[in-house]
Amino acid sequence: MFIMRKETALRPELRVKARGALDNATGRFEREHRIAEDDGWDLPEDERLLRTEVRLEAPRTAISYNRSPDLPFDRSVNPYRGCEHGCVYCFARPTHAWLNLSPGLDFETRLIARPGIGAVLAQEIGRRSYKVAPIAIGTNTDPYQPCEADHRVMREVLQVLHDWNHPVAITTKGALVERDIDLIAPMAAAGLVRVGISVTTLDAGLSRAMEPRCPSPQRRLQVIRRLSDVGVPVRVMIAPVIPGLTDHELEPILAAARAAGAVAASWIMLRLPLEVAPMMKDWLETRLPGRAAKVMARIREVHGGRDYDPEWGRRMRGEGLWSDLIAQRFDKACTREGLTIRQPPLRTDLFARPVQAGDQLSLF
Repeated sequence: MFIMRKETALRPELRVKARGALDNATGRFEREHRIAEDDGWDLPEDERLLRTEVRLEAPRTAISYNRSPDLPFDRSVNPYRGCEHGCVYCFARPTHAWLNLSPGLDFETRLIARPGIGAVLAQEIGRRSYKVAPIAIGTNTDPYQPCEADHRVMREVLQVLHDWNHPVAITTKGALVERDIDLIAPMAAAGLVRVGISVTTLDAGLSRAMEPRCPSPQRRLQVIRRLSDVGVPVRVMIAPVIPGLTDHELEPILAAARAAGAVAASWIMLRLPLEVAPMMKDWLETRLPGRAAKVMARIREVHGGRDYDPEWGRRMRGEGLWSDLIAQRFDKACTREGLTIRQPPLRTDLFARPVQAGDQLSLF
């Protein structure tokens, strides 16, 4: 038996398989921190596997607005809170603390789905005061994470955007995006959608370790090919670039993505806000002990001596010698691969309320 005391640790009978975080550190807003500690009663505990739990939330709003000057969008929709992909480096992990949950294992095992968000979204974009602009999906947690197969919340959102001819930019690592080609392809033909596929590394073993429930790198390249074949413009997103660990793969990733049909590319420097920095550090020391010190040193070099610099204009790219070299290599590789052609903006002029039963049809 075990009692709970200061700090957080996993109970010894809990078996963790294919997860990114190594612990379940208590969120920063909690008053108490707990660990499992032997209470002296030598009673065996049954071993159990840590499984994914999905709770449902009735959404009151759908669109989240931001005023960040270094983001190319001002609104987004999040079908899920938390992400089963379990990427250890995910900058969105600290958002789970707002739910009184851990940014660690809770973030990837205690998820919240938001069914009904499609109807809420339709109400919001249907208001007379609404000004149409592209909606970004997948900028916080992945809309095509594994639980989407059962809950279909992203499908619900996409159906509304399709019916209203609303522009959307989708970012994902998930192969489940192929399921929605029937909606995405006609939107692409009308200039209403772009898809970004995130490829962090081509090393399947490294990917499996730090992105444990994501499709393999080769599978993601297949997704790029499948979408490109039906006319969907795809951007390969090297996000994040991890200096000292994956930055040497810039050129091979861009070449492989271009060969698969990608028409554009972008990159983002590793971001380690709040609880993510110690989590990433622990992961490196456990999984890659021989490289941990080098990687963390390089991360601090690009963030002004800190694990993370949150300042706008620097948080996405970093600064200094290594950041400049990565940017120069990326630009040269994009030029070489033909990934510098500017894509036209997503159309907003087609936006219109879908025809409802009983509506009088226009004569023109």
